[in-house]
Amino acid sequence: MDFYAMKSFNASDYMAIVKEMEDGFIVRIVRDRDGYEEVTTDFMTKLLFESCLRTGYIRKIDQPEKLAANS
Repeated sequence: MDFYAMKSFNASDYMAIVKEMEDGFIVRIVRDRDGYEEVTTDFMTKLLFESCLRTGYIRKIDQPEKLAANS
């Protein structure tokens, strides 16, 4: 699975590609919301994905940072 950091106020927000399709990707977006994970799954076109990479909104990472529990 490929992981991408997302430009946001929270450095631990990331996106994972779940499945590649002919016209895009099924992605899982994980955001830190005051200590708990908000997880959404959605479709992203290849055009939008490539645009996000090009503009720096997302960047590839080895693995996501885990949320710190009660820190």
